[in-house]
Amino acid sequence: MDETQTTGDEDLFPGCSSVLQKRSEAEPSCVSVKSDASMIDPMKFNSGDSQPKLSSVHQLRSEAESSCVSVKNVAYMTQSLDYKSGDTRPDLRHEVLNTFRSNLLKKFACLYEGKVMQGNPTLLNEIYTELYITESESGEISNEHEVRQIETQSRRAATEDTAIKCNHIFRPLPGQDKAIRTVLTKGVAGIGKTVSVQKFILDWAEGKENQDVQLIFPLPFREINLMKDKTLGLSDLLNFFFPETKEMEISSDEYKVLFIFDGLDECRLSLDFKSKVKLCNISETASVDVLLVNLIEGNLLPSALIWITSRPAAADLVPSECVHRVTEVRGFNEPQKEEYFRKRISDQSLADRIISHLKSARSLYIMCHIPVFCWISAAVLEKMLSQAESGEIPKTLTQMYTHFLVLQTNIKHQKDYEKKVTDEDMILKLGKLAFQQLVKGNLIFYEEDLRECGIDETEAAVYSGLCTQIFREELGLYQGKVFSFVHLSLQEHLAALYVHLSCTIKNINVFGRTKQSLLSKIWYWFQNDSSKQVSLSELHQRAVDEALQSKNGHLDLFLRFLLGLSVESNQTLLRKLLTQTGSCSYNKEETVQCIKQKIRENHSSEKFINLFHCLNELGDDSLMQEIQDYLKSGEIGETKLSSSQWSALVYVLLTSEQKIDVFDLKQFIGARHTADEVLQNLLPVVKESRLVWLCGYNLTAQSCGSLSSALQSPNSNILRELDLSNNDLQDSGVKLLSDGLKSRNCQLEILRLSGCMVTDKGCCYIFAALSSNPSHLKELDLSYNHLGDSGVKLLFKKLEDPNCSLVTLNVDHGGESRITAGLKKYACFLTLDPNTAHTELSLSEENRKVTGVDENQPYPDHQDRFDDISQVLCRESVCGRCYWEIECSGDRGVFISVSYKSIFRKGSGVECVFGLNDQSWSLYCSSSSYSFRHNNIETDLPVKSISRRIGVFVDHSAGTLSFYSVSRNTMSLIHTVQTTFTQTLYPGFGVYYQSSVKLC
Repeated sequence: MDETQTTGDEDLFPGCSSVLQKRSEAEPSCVSVKSDASMIDPMKFNSGDSQPKLSSVHQLRSEAESSCVSVKNVAYMTQSLDYKSGDTRPDLRHEVLNTFRSNLLKKFACLYEGKVMQGNPTLLNEIYTELYITESESGEISNEHEVRQIETQSRRAATEDTAIKCNHIFRPLPGQDKAIRTVLTKGVAGIGKTVSVQKFILDWAEGKENQDVQLIFPLPFREINLMKDKTLGLSDLLNFFFPETKEMEISSDEYKVLFIFDGLDECRLSLDFKSKVKLCNISETASVDVLLVNLIEGNLLPSALIWITSRPAAADLVPSECVHRVTEVRGFNEPQKEEYFRKRISDQSLADRIISHLKSARSLYIMCHIPVFCWISAAVLEKMLSQAESGEIPKTLTQMYTHFLVLQTNIKHQKDYEKKVTDEDMILKLGKLAFQQLVKGNLIFYEEDLRECGIDETEAAVYSGLCTQIFREELGLYQGKVFSFVHLSLQEHLAALYVHLSCTIKNINVFGRTKQSLLSKIWYWFQNDSSKQVSLSELHQRAVDEALQSKNGHLDLFLRFLLGLSVESNQTLLRKLLTQTGSCSYNKEETVQCIKQKIRENHSSEKFINLFHCLNELGDDSLMQEIQDYLKSGEIGETKLSSSQWSALVYVLLTSEQKIDVFDLKQFIGARHTADEVLQNLLPVVKESRLVWLCGYNLTAQSCGSLSSALQSPNSNILRELDLSNNDLQDSGVKLLSDGLKSRNCQLEILRLSGCMVTDKGCCYIFAALSSNPSHLKELDLSYNHLGDSGVKLLFKKLEDPNCSLVTLNVDHGGESRITAGLKKYACFLTLDPNTAHTELSLSEENRKVTGVDENQPYPDHQDRFDDISQVLCRESVCGRCYWEIECSGDRGVFISVSYKSIFRKGSGVECVFGLNDQSWSLYCSSSSYSFRHNNIETDLPVKSISRRIGVFVDHSAGTLSFYSVSRNTMSLIHTVQTTFTQTLYPGFGVYYQSSVKLC
């Protein structure tokens, strides 16, 4: 039998396949990263001779010391230095460098998990757990609440991103050929940025890592802020913070030095990178902000390394052109979470119980990506699970944080000091400070901020049980004092407690005193009456409104805490903490219904996800349980979902223990919703998926607009592969999609638009997108479209462009027929093969019709003929994508099949019958029913109406076989098979007596 020749566009480049590959080029030179041992060689400085390498060994004292460590010998820095006195004696050089290193070693050797520098510190090396750090794109900055970002990261399956150890932050990854001077490391509050900096410095000071660096200058922004009004030179600034440098003259860029600016988000300086003030000499005086800008830009000490850390929302304060690498601290991955608890808890059986409990409470385990939350959980659960009667183990965030607050207050009572302020007063004062600064968006505070809330800083500092753990005072190294809560979430919890108690004890709705719109003020003036009891339900409703109005969701976690504090279990805990908790009218059901109404109103916004967390804090899971029942029953695709139910479905999928990797619409599509509607409703899930398969779901250009917005979202950079094949998107859809491809946030690597009715006009849109964002897309499939010569040539330019990442371009099987709507774009012409027809089958209409008869036909003997089964195969094979339709008639029905050529033809055994072996697949179609057979397994197919016109679609490479009921140009799917075809397929038919099949 002859096989069909597929027609399409003529080859534009004779002798070349239309699956185009980027030409192989000469191997680029790679940066050789030497081992640490090879990095100890001395660097040349302004003057003086290099000294030979000495031992890099130092030791810790065996007995406990207040400074944690004692440096016995730090003699690894022997490079020549310039000294203002002109004295270059080796002893002086060693003494200066030893002093510098030992001071850093003493400062950074210990970890104070949530503690001020008092009490019993822990050696960092004993408890340090490596964090998951990856290279990141600069892209658009995400301004959403950091807990949302943590929840997003927790949902993502393991990716191909290469982990970077904190000590290798300046080393290029394998295959990278670039010099890295400035690194920006971003990460949410408490994720481990500062601890990573501390570990980097400690390993350097101990002589373990990065010994090619002569000096490290850690300059946290919270300390630099205290000098914002000063005018001085860079040398003066360093002399002030590091007195040892007074003996050095750092006037040349021959020094290999590293500046670490930790906490860009805490910067209160005006960093103006558009300023025309250029400084080239470190002795030139200017304001501190100008000094930093010139240092980061490379005007001052251009060979100096710069490391900046920041929370995500502030990461764009430094222009991308000044940054050579962006990294992201993602906190603990799954193994690292467990490693932390096993290091933190000495009793390993207790550690197992803690880990098991956290895994059982999804909202808690998600938060364990944050090291600070692991510390909080360890502190609470270690105590509670060690006691015989510990009460209800916390399962929600509010319960965990309230237990932690009670725990720290109890610790205070074990201390022996003069009590000047009650717990209740201090909690209210700290809560007021927390709320006021939360509204302002501040994470750090200064003495004047404390005084505004009636907090005496000395009193706060000695309030060791509560303030030492929750409220951290830093002796701002050199002058002034800087205060902060250990983590933003603790600040939010205290803020919520303050708002709750203000309502229940003082009958005050604090939202009436915050910055608000004129309309909100008028509402408050009319509603507020000091003689009227403030309803907790009204307070909650106002808080929900305030949180939803926030553009970045900065009140999301606060809202969860505020609602959770009204639950009886948390009220019981508060009564242990406070002498009075007050009371006011409260109907929890009113709050629950308010939140459900907001979910209905905010269905199109992802803000609804936090509202489900709020319902969880209130103990209401009715919406989620309803959706889970639909999912378990498999009826989700056949159920007409309300907007609230769609939101619940998204929440259930996003908070599932199963990591999101591949997203397919298949299980959600049914007769009650169009594919466009389903995709729009599940778009938040699409953003969290790595591979998105939307092939052949009758999506339109409308969905391209939705996907475009997803690709532009700061949180969609996980999406790597998008398959939109076999959807009639046309050029209008490609235009919308290309807007998303242009975004810096789009990191899509594989895009399949095969069979999407794209023309040369669509190629222009894709070309523009690749010009705007050339760094990611590696594979582009535009087969089965009508691109024309001009379209292919245009895209071929990008394939040849060395600055474009595109490696593979597929433009196979093109032609004008490909711009036909629906599956008919794959239509193929078939004829029946007389050499295979059973003798009781009559072929007619130029071998396009077969009829079952009772008389043997005068066919000659042939080895391919079915000699005992009334079957026939087509002459043409179907490869690639093919579609054909048939009309069938007769009461006994027919078998519509595809088969390998190797199927047996002689005899009547199962090896010869379509659908009864592994060589063939067959749909039985009668006037009353459909069924499907393969490998002798039969499946009855439930269908609402029977059509005698059947469409068959085969995508050989994808392993897809689909049967459709066709009626008046409408198609309904009867059955789809997903398999792997190992041989060429041939259409075939089994026809009973007085039944017939006609190829259309």
